[in-house]
Amino acid sequence: MDKVCFGIDVGGTTVKLGLFNLDGKVLDKWEIITRTENNGEYILQDIADSLKLKMKEKSIDKSKVAGAGIGVPGPVKADGTILKAANLGWGVFNVAKTLENLTGIKVKAGNDANVAALGEMWQGGGRGCKNVVMVTLGTGVGGGIIIDGEIVAGTNGAAGEIGHIHVEDDETEVCGCGKKGCLEQMASATGVVRLAKKAMEVSDMPSSLRNQEISAKSIFDEVKAKDSLAIEIAEKFGKYLGTALCNIAVVTDPEVFVIGGGVSKAGTILLEYIKKHYDMHAFSACKSAKFTLAKLGNDAGIIGAAKLVL
Repeated sequence: MDKVCFGIDVGGTTVKLGLFNLDGKVLDKWEIITRTENNGEYILQDIADSLKLKMKEKSIDKSKVAGAGIGVPGPVKADGTILKAANLGWGVFNVAKTLENLTGIKVKAGNDANVAALGEMWQGGGRGCKNVVMVTLGTGVGGGIIIDGEIVAGTNGAAGEIGHIHVEDDETEVCGCGKKGCLEQMASATGVVRLAKKAMEVSDMPSSLRNQEISAKSIFDEVKAKDSLAIEIAEKFGKYLGTALCNIAVVTDPEVFVIGGGVSKAGTILLEYIKKHYDMHAFSACKSAKFTLAKLGNDAGIIGAAKLVL
């Protein structure tokens, strides 16, 4: 049998796992439950057991495994040390070395958003590019920065935490990080809903949004239907995110911004509002950056994790 590797994406409810050949082709993928009880002490053992079971099922000798990559939700240092993963209950420890000891397989670890960005660069929305910024618009706003094909992690693994760029001085509510006025409060799925609720409070403009449950999807559906208030909300969203990406561009100078996460399901109309405000404020040399939607969906994490070891 040819050599293989594993890609692992640890989420708050499930761990996604993939078996790949060295060209990055998915040979198999599966999931296990993330057991977060007792501060997540079972998670890595469960992963190790699942990998061993898969190797037995597929008759894979350990000598044929090039390694395993793992993406985890928290800042990860270059040596594989995670500095905290609150939703898993983890404190500071070396994820890579711990999983290596449990499996006998070489392991590389990275932040989950950075790893997903690597996956999108390799096989998704950033394919063919070496300088990529990925933005994930979900419950929060995550990001990953790839320069010359390599993840930029920074000293503490916190590079790419773009959701916590300060964008609004007048914000009174506190972000999950403890600060006020973060991009995450304006451009995440929950952030767009907040913008909509505020807009409906201060404006008496008629809108179909007033007669339905507000979600990022319903807002952009109404934008497509030319609802004036929805368009106003999309403009505000686009201004916050587009301007923030201008600031990121003058530091990273990417070829492409890949937009993923649940909000990106709105489709290309989302990119129009982001790019409009990006083009207004971008430094001239950075204006050629492209905007694309993520293509790998839930597989970005396992594909990027595999790429970590290849």
